[in-house]
Amino acid sequence: MGFPGGSAYAMARDVAEGYLLVTERTFKTMTRGDLEQLTFEIDRHLRELRGEQPPLDDIPGIQARNRRIQRLSSALIVLRGYRQKTKT
Repeated sequence: MGFPGGSAYAMARDVAEGYLLVTERTFKTMTRGDLEQLTFEIDRHLRELRGEQPPLDDIPGIQARNRRIQRLSSALIVLRGYRQKTKT
């Protein structure tokens, strides 16, 4: 089936922005290679987000960055749990 959004990076970006909610059902149609690629892209996007440091007086910017990081972190936890459960 492929990735919602077209590519693994686009899917990771959509998850970070809150456009796509991730559950175990999200991964049912993906192959092992797709899951590995998605894991890599989520990790890469997390590193990019952590590298961006908004100014300390920009509270809404800091909150938005933290929300993106939280969404990606929780998606990674769900993905790793799914892979562990299905052994893929």
